[in-house]
Amino acid sequence: MLNKKDLLLYLCTNQVRPITQALEEALAGGVTMVQIREKDASTQRFYEVACMVQALTRRYGVPLVINDRIDIALAVNADGVHLGQSDMPLGAARKLVGNSMFIGVSAGTLEQALAAQKYGADYLGVGPVYPTTSKADVPDALGTERLRVIREAVHIPVIGIGGIGPHNIRDVMQTGVAGVAVISAILSQPDIKAATQELRDALGCFPV
Repeated sequence: MLNKKDLLLYLCTNQVRPITQALEEALAGGVTMVQIREKDASTQRFYEVACMVQALTRRYGVPLVINDRIDIALAVNADGVHLGQSDMPLGAARKLVGNSMFIGVSAGTLEQALAAQKYGADYLGVGPVYPTTSKADVPDALGTERLRVIREAVHIPVIGIGGIGPHNIRDVMQTGVAGVAVISAILSQPDIKAATQELRDALGCFPV
């Protein structure tokens, strides 16, 4: 069952190594949800990483989300899965996981957001809000006003993603989103725990 407050500071991994050390620091700093992205990993490697990360997230009481790979999510009994627009269709994914996991969907347009809601998404990751270098081949940035339009058009929780850091996180949260998803704002910083704490401090004035 998805708890909206867990979406506040959502960390997506970027195949950083050693992953457990980086995530330990991020979790200690206040990350509220972790998504594992291992686009280029073998199934065995993805499973091994998921098991290692799950041991950490359970210790901190933080939900674990698997990107794309429903087989891995089921194998490790993850809390949720996250699907992109080119991943398995939401309806098919729901048949596989039932109500045992929540499902998030990436959306870059209002039409995609409404479709995901219609077919049963539990939350939306909307972006990129700002230009980002963390992912290749990303579309043009939406900006906060288009993010607000999407957030107001749906009744499921929305998180902003893409180019978000301490300098603009408040602007994103002022659109009414439930939280933000970040990669480099935490994992590319020299002090991961301190970077995470800075983001949590910036989020402290927004109700969850």
